[in-house]
Amino acid sequence: MQKALLDGKMLDLNIYPREQFQYLYEAGIHNKLTCGCCGEKLKLYLGIHKQPYFYHLLTSDSSTCNNYMEDDVEQPERVINTKMEDQTIELNGFTLPKSRSIQSVIEKDPKIGWKSPKELGPLSPFSENTVPTEEQYSMSISLDFNQFDAVTTPSGPLLILAGAGSGKTRVLTSRTAFLLREQGVDPKTIMLVTFTAKAAKEMKDRLSKFTGISQQQIQSLITGTFHSIFYKIVSFHQPTKWNSHNLLKWDYQKEQIIKEAARELELDEKQFAFDQALQLIGLWKNTLLIPNIVKPKDQWEERVQYMYKHYEKRKNERGLFDFDDMLVGCYQLFLDDPELLKKYQDRFSHFLIDEYQDINKVQYETIKLLTGSSKNLCVVGDDDQAIYAFRGSDPTFMLKFEQDFPDVKVVTLSQNYRSSHGIVDSANKVIANNKERRIKKMLASFTNGQAPFCFFPYDEEEEATVVVTDIKEKIQQGASPSDFAILFRTHTASRAIFERLTQSNLPFHIEQDSESFYQRRMVRGALAYLQLSIDSNDTQAMTHVITTLFLKQKIMNDLKAISILEDCTLTDALGSIKDIHPFQQKKLKKIVPLFSLLKTMNPLSAIEMIEKEMGFGDFIKKSGNEGNSIEKGSDDLRDLKVVARKFKHVHELLEHVNHMTAMNKEMKQLSKQFREAIQLSTIHRSKGLEYKHVYLLGAVEGCLPHDFALDSLRNGDKAPIEEERRLLYVAMTRAEQSLSISVPNMRRNKTAKPSRFIKDLIKKY
Repeated sequence: MQKALLDGKMLDLNIYPREQFQYLYEAGIHNKLTCGCCGEKLKLYLGIHKQPYFYHLLTSDSSTCNNYMEDDVEQPERVINTKMEDQTIELNGFTLPKSRSIQSVIEKDPKIGWKSPKELGPLSPFSENTVPTEEQYSMSISLDFNQFDAVTTPSGPLLILAGAGSGKTRVLTSRTAFLLREQGVDPKTIMLVTFTAKAAKEMKDRLSKFTGISQQQIQSLITGTFHSIFYKIVSFHQPTKWNSHNLLKWDYQKEQIIKEAARELELDEKQFAFDQALQLIGLWKNTLLIPNIVKPKDQWEERVQYMYKHYEKRKNERGLFDFDDMLVGCYQLFLDDPELLKKYQDRFSHFLIDEYQDINKVQYETIKLLTGSSKNLCVVGDDDQAIYAFRGSDPTFMLKFEQDFPDVKVVTLSQNYRSSHGIVDSANKVIANNKERRIKKMLASFTNGQAPFCFFPYDEEEEATVVVTDIKEKIQQGASPSDFAILFRTHTASRAIFERLTQSNLPFHIEQDSESFYQRRMVRGALAYLQLSIDSNDTQAMTHVITTLFLKQKIMNDLKAISILEDCTLTDALGSIKDIHPFQQKKLKKIVPLFSLLKTMNPLSAIEMIEKEMGFGDFIKKSGNEGNSIEKGSDDLRDLKVVARKFKHVHELLEHVNHMTAMNKEMKQLSKQFREAIQLSTIHRSKGLEYKHVYLLGAVEGCLPHDFALDSLRNGDKAPIEEERRLLYVAMTRAEQSLSISVPNMRRNKTAKPSRFIKDLIKKY
């Protein structure tokens, strides 16, 4: 059914603007759509595989209703105005929009209509002859030929290229068992390094299932992360210096120190992104860049370098250390004490390192020192899954492994046991376009006849709706919520899907450290203006607004005093502030009257006025990128505008914000209780995990690949764009049975282009 009534007026999906389909969908949720024939409530179907249509809420569609609604009869006037006809008002020299109807939209773009999904292709033929025959290994473990070769290779440097889903954990634990049982290696001389404590425990658990391996042997192994192993070394030899009581465990402890430097630079603590500053300091330390040799790229990095110097100086004075110091300290200990280094070189005969593609410079240099005499280094990893450059990880150490170990043996695990042929073949085609990589081609062990496909929602809002609809349909067909993962490039991209899932009552997990979109610095600042338009005495909102107006927080006391003495609101008091520059006084007198106008406008127009007429845009520009090239403040404001388009009144948007902020806190608690739940995750967090069905959001230029990578490419740096392609490869290879990739037509209210990584695969199909 293509027609329905909204507020007594006829709608026709064939001519209705596409950008308003999400509005109709939510109107159906609130029982505002009715059938013109029988008068029953209707809903709008928005899914991936079927064209949008109206359907009856309580009964199945009858042929009578369908025929009546589709008859070509004279219809009442449409509810949609397709031209911008905003009323305006003159105030303080500004021509401002007084209001804009929620149904007022841009002229319909005939090029943006519903499109059916398109498979990535064409796929290479699947041949069962490529599936290797398993070899039975003597310790009750089944291995294919390449796995067997990797496990039983004699001592010496060994590089195991373990592609996605190739069973690298099985190989690494089997090789450890081989050294213990078949080679008779003393477990105390084996160092097994993993990237998480959980992975180390898993390997020990697996080892306990091997025949002929005792618990005593397993417990004697030196296992753990780089941090845990290196910390044991430094704390053993320098217990006073490395006392755990002196460890800075939490970011807030580190922030307190660098804020001391920020005050020396007279920076506004509410504006500066200290979390990003700490991340950059960590990157410098992990790449062995001491403060004096850092070469800042811009003013922001100059400020962080100053904080870095202050941070290191204060830590040394107070005898403190952080997690990065554990790595740097161990490396420096061996450099300063060659005799001690020699003892460790003699003690350890074999080193096994997991996820070697993610190793950083200080870890790399320390391992080079430790393996200086034995050369018995076995590393496992996949350079195609190197995605942690922001932490200092560098796949170059894996790509140039032969330079450090000329006699290395390279074994490639090319069989993917996780994903179907369609997923593996498409992922191969994507990653093959990277230049800086070891050439390899993964082969699937099974096929289900399905190819990954792209679907084309209108924007972020519709994207979230159609994904949730598709998941509901699969669950109705017997799937479990835990079969699904929804992956995204950055946390902000999860905003719409989070909101739609909260409406659906489906159980889902969210990352515990993910903040609500509405609590982000720039979003909170813009919303504060709207809150003051509703409640002109909201002190918390005024605190945020003061910051965005580049006023000092002590102004708040003056505002309260003026409010009492002149019997006026806090917003009116802004216009009476005296102890500021004349240009600031002039600006405040112009914007104060605008606060009362905001609540009379629709939210999108109000936010545009806050940005352009009330100075918030200047605040964003002067705040720069908040120290983060991935999630910029200007992007946050664009995302907020996407949300604002859904609402007619400011108070409706603010109610929605409060509800979703509360839901974010509630879901973090509830999600811990769900045994079966849909997983929401950034691509980075999904690495190493697998799901039957994966949905990847936002496969468009500017999102994946991200804008910062495109900027780097324009400046001649190809490394970030290659890492973005690896990020897509990681996302694709999380899927076992189905992979659905979203390519929205619009992103942040602007036309979007399909990601260059998949564009050719769509065209070829």
